[in-house]
Amino acid sequence: MATVTEVILRAQTVIQDTTGIRWPEEELTDWIDDACREIALIKPDASSRNTTVPLQGGTKQDLPFDALRLLRVVRNMKDSGGGGGGRAIRLVSREVLDAQQPDWHDPDSGGVNAFGEIVKHYMYDEQDPLHYYVYPGIDPDIRPAPAIEIIYSANPTPVRDNENNIPIPDLYLNSILNYVLYMAYMKDAEYAGNNGRAANHYQLFTASLTGKAQVDVITTPNTESRSNPNLTATGD
Repeated sequence: MATVTEVILRAQTVIQDTTGIRWPEEELTDWIDDACREIALIKPDASSRNTTVPLQGGTKQDLPFDALRLLRVVRNMKDSGGGGGGRAIRLVSREVLDAQQPDWHDPDSGGVNAFGEIVKHYMYDEQDPLHYYVYPGIDPDIRPAPAIEIIYSANPTPVRDNENNIPIPDLYLNSILNYVLYMAYMKDAEYAGNNGRAANHYQLFTASLTGKAQVDVITTPNTESRSNPNLTATGD
């Protein structure tokens, strides 16, 4: 795991301020945090976390306190400690479910909508990024509360609270460095050439993330299944 010190030393070498007089280390550290947050916004999987969460009663569920957005709901779990997996959970369209089962939010509707402890489907709306819905709803009287496995994008932990370790994977180190250099040169943009240097480093920052996204699409193990819809799971 890369450290704040590594990024600062590289940045100070480029901006020729190894003593930290013009750009104090505290300032560079703040920009490292800013860079991590920007990266998480552009590439949510950079700060992804896979965890088991207990479910609330009803259909509406809250994401963990540090979440930026939901990436995927995976499966039911045997307990909230992550012990043992259960039934897989599939994404469905809320519009379709609303049309076919309009009473699915009502705990008294019964039948196929009866609240219980096993989730079959989930729904997510990007306009409400910190919540998601499950079907069937969860019976609030079940104890302990049922649990599921989710993958979500988390707000990166500030480096000072992370033992000065960078909270996202090392492969984003160059992106972080370019963002820090962009901010450093922006601070002195009134000096000749610095405005252009700032723009160049910001362009490198965004280009590296865009390129990473394109590579992810090409190299994902899901590429074959997306290009060949006739592939099906087997019993092997």
